[in-house]
Amino acid sequence: MAGLEVPSWDPQAALVIGVVLFEAIVLYVGYGGLERLVGSHLIDAFVGGDDTA
Repeated sequence: MAGLEVPSWDPQAALVIGVVLFEAIVLYVGYGGLERLVGSHLIDAFVGGDDTA
């Protein structure tokens, strides 16, 4: 049957996928924390502190 074959396991490809996923999680958490720390200060600096939205 065409298309139902199970591909062979490639540990190097799995390692690359794991590293990319780990990097994505680290960046997501890191940028989220950075936004919490300095996000409001940057918005105040650029907009002028008017927070009456």
